[in-house]
Amino acid sequence: MIDYSLEHILSYTGTLASPEVIGPAPEGIRVNFYSTGGEVTGPKVRGTIRPVGGDWLTIRRDGIAILDVRTTFETHDGAMILLTYPGMIDLGHDGYDRFLRGELPPSAQIRTSPRFVTSHPEYLWMNRLHCVGVGEYAAATNDARYDVYAIR
Repeated sequence: MIDYSLEHILSYTGTLASPEVIGPAPEGIRVNFYSTGGEVTGPKVRGTIRPVGGDWLTIRRDGIAILDVRTTFETHDGAMILLTYPGMIDLGHDGYDRFLRGELPPSAQIRTSPRFVTSHPEYLWMNRLHCVGVGEYAAATNDARYDVYAIR
């Protein structure tokens, strides 16, 4: 087995606007969740999520939602950090049909591959990371919480 470890880099909670449903398209149901803000905490990075960007989802017929996310962190000391990631949410085998009926799950597990981009000298180390993110969407509060780990 190849030796590796996971290092907790940060956690964050992003708040979202109500979903903008584009509707069924050839590749699946297209849905946009725009960011309205949030908080970043952790041992390596602290700050806020700027109210820009969002989550662009494609819900496939097999119930898998494919994520395409872009947002910006602003650290406590003024650094701007772009966060992008692909990911997926398993909404269940009937997730496509339930979404068409307007039924969002009360919660959903999210798995992501975050990447960070910044030019701030104190955070250049983040440009070199390969990360995994474990998250959960909560419909009641319309937010998503994540823990992000660097693979070492």
